Amino acid sequence: MKRRDLIKAGAALATAGALPAVPGVAQAQAWTNQPEKGAKLRVMRWKRFVEGDERVWMENTKRFSERYGVEVRVDSESFDDIRPKAAVAANVGSGPDIILGWFDDAHLYPDKLVPVTDVAEYLGKKYGGWYPVSRDYGMRGKEWIALPIGANGGAMVYRKSHVQAAGFEAFPATWTEYLKLAQAMKAKGTPVGHALGHASGDAPTWLYCLWWGFGGKLVDEKGNVTINSPETLAALEYARQLYATFPPGTLSWLDPSNNKAFLDGQISCTNNAISIYYVAKSSNDEKLRAMAADIEHAHWPVGPIGKPTELHQITQAMVFKYSRYPKAAKEYLRFMMEKEQYAPWQTASLGYVMQPLAAYENSAIWTEEPKAAAFRYGMKNMRHHGYAGRLGAASAATLADFIVVDMFAEAASGDKSPKEAAERATKRAERYYKV
Repeated sequence: MKRRDLIKAGAALATAGALPAVPGVAQAQAWTNQPEKGAKLRVMRWKRFVEGDERVWMENTKRFSERYGVEVRVDSESFDDIRPKAAVAANVGSGPDIILGWFDDAHLYPDKLVPVTDVAEYLGKKYGGWYPVSRDYGMRGKEWIALPIGANGGAMVYRKSHVQAAGFEAFPATWTEYLKLAQAMKAKGTPVGHALGHASGDAPTWLYCLWWGFGGKLVDEKGNVTINSPETLAALEYARQLYATFPPGTLSWLDPSNNKAFLDGQISCTNNAISIYYVAKSSNDEKLRAMAADIEHAHWPVGPIGKPTELHQITQAMVFKYSRYPKAAKEYLRFMMEKEQYAPWQTASLGYVMQPLAAYENSAIWTEEPKAAAFRYGMKNMRHHGYAGRLGAASAATLADFIVVDMFAEAASGDKSPKEAAERATKRAERYYKV
């Protein structure tokens, strides 16, 4: 089966140490769940971009197995393979007990998932509460259908010396100024570059942020598709001008592509998690270590609406109903989200995963690594990709089908005019949104 067929099939299934106390929040909560006897678990998660992420995740998993006597097998898959494989598992009723999926994948097949309300409420009460966007993604009505683990945070990653050489002492705060920077950097031979291909994380995060910044949106509060608007056309025209400064190939970039281009010196600015800096800093190559000292991170530029419009690649843990050991699965997730495991995981990966729970704003990484500061409050400032409507099967399918990404790619490259691209995206989205 092709990837898109799998997605449509899913859509059819309609720092270790204590964290400071959070004022007004009870710090001791009861948890009585116990794994089933003889339980074994299989977990699917994404392949690492940061070595410390996977290393500490596996160390924490080993401690869980030793403490509870539950054997856990962890399979790592590429970012782009997780979503279709999760859809297949939901359809056929067989596969990993737990899958760390993306965005609102859980809303594609909510009836195939074990509710995790008990563990979500336990963690929320203990760790300062879930950010609003965590609830948006994790809940359907009053029930938690998935457990937000965090978000692979997005920020503008750039070479400070190259930005200064282009005539900018500070990184631009607006998209208007960013275009000027991109044009100046192209003239200097140190261009910017952003993914316009089917990159599950990098492409939608920067494009939705840009789109929203101009006032565009997918649907209104009632679920009516509102893509074809003056605001969207303005954002598409901007993307066309920005694309003219990109190096060749960005139309086919997947999630690893901009990392490689940056570290290879082909681009000097992109949107990404802290993984580019992590790789450069940890490298045995002297040139990459020198590059790390020159790498900085900045918040997303603000558009004409005048306020931040952030989107980040949230990952959620889904427990499938076909699992023979749902209690063990929930116990594993609780264990991995407790401060003894979660805070060291964040620190080892330099904040590659931004927290979904407020108490982890106090994780050591946010003060120990100054270059991680731009990621500290990412999920706190984030809106969900189905804005201004509700998340559900339609929003999940629209994102999984790359409708917005394709619209920007078509307009930016000149394959279609902004109006043609918006009209085509509208028709595609309306297949899922039937108000």
